Amino acid sequence: MSLSLKFLGTSASRPTVERGVSALTVVREGETMMFDCGEGTQRQMMRYGVSFTLGDIFFTHFHTDHFLGLLGLLRTLTLQAREEPLRLWGPKGLVQMLKRADGLGVERLTFPLEVAEVTPGEPIKRHEYAILPFSVEHRGSSSVGYALIEEERRGIFNPDLARELGIPEGPLWGRIHKGEPIVLDDGRLIQPSTLVGPTRSGRRVVITGDTRPCAATIAAATGADLLVHEATFADEEAQRAGETGHSTAREAAEVAASAGVKRLVLTHFSARYSRDPSELETQARERFPATSCARDGQEFEVPFTVTDSGQS
Repeated sequence: MSLSLKFLGTSASRPTVERGVSALTVVREGETMMFDCGEGTQRQMMRYGVSFTLGDIFFTHFHTDHFLGLLGLLRTLTLQAREEPLRLWGPKGLVQMLKRADGLGVERLTFPLEVAEVTPGEPIKRHEYAILPFSVEHRGSSSVGYALIEEERRGIFNPDLARELGIPEGPLWGRIHKGEPIVLDDGRLIQPSTLVGPTRSGRRVVITGDTRPCAATIAAATGADLLVHEATFADEEAQRAGETGHSTAREAAEVAASAGVKRLVLTHFSARYSRDPSELETQARERFPATSCARDGQEFEVPFTVTDSGQS
C-alpha cells in the first residue's frame, strides 16, 4: 500500500525564486490530502503533477503563508465544475477565517465545502488510519500539527502450511487470516495463530507546521517513520527562532532524536537559506544523521518497516 509525501512549498513567510510557501500533499493509496495551502499552491500542483481531486486540506494555523492559496484553489475548482465535497480542517479560527473570505468567491462554489475545527488529541478517523491533531508552540496563533497513524495490519498468512494441513484455498483462508478459527470437514480445529504471524505495525507520518521544539511533537512523533519539522533558521539565529516561535535545524534534529523517528525531513526555510539549505542540513545531521532538507517538488516514499524475517 503506497504512502508518499510531495512538497509543494518549502519557504518560510514569503516565496522566493527557488521555493513557494508552505504546502505539501500526502497520497495514501490514491487518496490525496493537503497540509497547508500557501500562496501559489495551485500552480505548484500543476507544476509537480498533483491531482486536483484532493479530498481534504488540513491547516496547521492561519498565518497568511499557510492559507492564502486557498482562495485561488477554490476558484479554480469551481471553474472546473467540481461537484465532490472538499473538507477543510484546522484549529480554532478556521470558521471565522472563511467568513472573512465571503465576497471573494467562497460563497459561490459549485461543490459543498465542509468545514471542521479540530481539537488536539481527538483523532479524525478514516478507513484503516486516523489523522491526529496535536498542539504545537507558535506565536500569536492557535496552531496544531498532524500525525497520520495507520492501524495495525494483519500478520503474514502462510499458504504453504495451509496446503500441507489440507485446507482448501478459498473462503477458509480468508476467514482464518481475519482471525477466525475454522473447523475442517474431518473435525480438526485450526486456530489462526497456526497460520498467521503476529500483527504488524502501520506507518506514522508527523507534520508539525510552524513551531518551537515541544514535548507534544515528541509524543506525537515517537517511533514515527517520517517527521516533517520546520527549520526556519540556523544556529546563529537561535535567539530569533525563539522570539518568532520557530525552530533551528539543530533543534528540529533534537526533537527527531528524542522521538526516535526513522527519518527527518526539514522544511520552512528562511529566505536566506532558500537557494542552498546545506548549512541547515549539516547542523541537523550532527545530531540526527537521517535528515534531509526538502525542496519544492520533491517526493518522499514511506515504506513499511521491514522485520527481521525480511517481510514488511
